[in-house]
Amino acid sequence: MSRYIIDKSKLKENIEILKETASVPIIGVVKGNGYGLGIREFTMALKENGIKSFAVTEVTDIPVLKEILNDEEVLVMRSTCLKDEAKIIASAGCTATIGSELSCRVMNEVSKSLGIKTKCHLKIDTGMGRYGFMPSEISKAIKCYDSQNLEFTGIYTHFSSAFRNEALTKAQLQLFKDCINQIEKAGIKTGTAHCANSPALLNVSGVSMDMVRLGSAFTGRVITKQKTQLNRIGLLESNVIDIKTVPTGYSVGYNGTYKTKRETRIAIVPIGHYDGFGLTKEKELYDLRYSLSVFKQFLKKKQMYVRINGRMYHVIGGIGLSHTAVDITNSDVKCGDTASVDISPLMVNPRIERIYK
Repeated sequence: MSRYIIDKSKLKENIEILKETASVPIIGVVKGNGYGLGIREFTMALKENGIKSFAVTEVTDIPVLKEILNDEEVLVMRSTCLKDEAKIIASAGCTATIGSELSCRVMNEVSKSLGIKTKCHLKIDTGMGRYGFMPSEISKAIKCYDSQNLEFTGIYTHFSSAFRNEALTKAQLQLFKDCINQIEKAGIKTGTAHCANSPALLNVSGVSMDMVRLGSAFTGRVITKQKTQLNRIGLLESNVIDIKTVPTGYSVGYNGTYKTKRETRIAIVPIGHYDGFGLTKEKELYDLRYSLSVFKQFLKKKQMYVRINGRMYHVIGGIGLSHTAVDITNSDVKCGDTASVDISPLMVNPRIERIYK
């Protein structure tokens, strides 16, 4: 059976490195099933290592967090106009995101009906193009502070290209600060300001402000210009379940695209695309350089590997939905041996158990 192994000591090292790098409090972003590390286990690990604020995007994650957190703040990074979602956020005591006039009105009405005052962070859209008031709409944003059943405790924005464009990121930062100044000139205290995500913290200086929102950085799998001390977290493990020997010229895999060049000993490992092996996160086609790199990868037909007993072995015949064939010729590999592949936790099927060791 496949399992995804997370080394707790390496994760702890990453947390400590990032706490030192940030030098301000961290909001632990645990969306996407804890960036694939398992939301429950990942949140507990962050909490045990001093993280006191958390953030998600899906309201369905709120009950899980409320089971394991006490007084820690939970920011829902979702400006929603849906009353059902607003009710879940408000009744759970989470901090809501207000990014439009309508979301403000809905959250205020829902909070009034519940007889509570909901904490909120105002969202400014400085160029991401999703949630948030645009800089030209600051007058509309200011009106939100008059909502009787909302308590604004913070303000934030999100960088669109911190992994590759430092100049644009700094321009967004300045635009964000300008928006804060406009609101404060109206006599309003904006509260905690945060804008830096993982790529911003690790690639651009001077972006931390009052807090930083980190998620992917904890996994050690984030795009950076320079090498970091962060550990790559997570290995997908299984076991060799069968072994066979085939003659020269034998077809392996769908469509017979691979033929053995010699008598070949093959190990069958029960992991495949369904488990996340061989899948890659889609990258944005943001420039010619990336387009060329994709073309080069296609021409090279990148070789995939599986590690067995500390040694790397070639995948042959392509990766299937649930099985992979591995060339183990001239090795002592046997059935039952542990096989592992290094893949991002975001690519691993949520059904696979996350095991913290």
